[in-house]
Amino acid sequence: MKNFLQTIGALKDETRLTILRFIDINGAVCVCDIEASFGMIQSRISRHLKILKEAGFLRVERKGRWAYYSIRSPMDTFRQDILKEVSYLDMLVPEFKGSCK
Repeated sequence: MKNFLQTIGALKDETRLTILRFIDINGAVCVCDIEASFGMIQSRISRHLKILKEAGFLRVERKGRWAYYSIRSPMDTFRQDILKEVSYLDMLVPEFKGSCK
């Protein structure tokens, strides 16, 4: 029950849904890429990413000083179905503006 509620709770924020869709479209992205594309501060983005990771949607891979977030794989059917439904939502997903060097 706790796992279900954590997953559903992560989805009740429009910014998190947009970040999830952004990562689904663009593949592995660094926090700085999301920061540049969304025009948001790093601390706020990191909080959203932490919530999505804890809800079982994302995985993180560290490369040097950078952390790259991508859609978790393998993923259970419940979360796969949620990602599919998110892809149908009418939302404006920002253009990718890579800024990590």
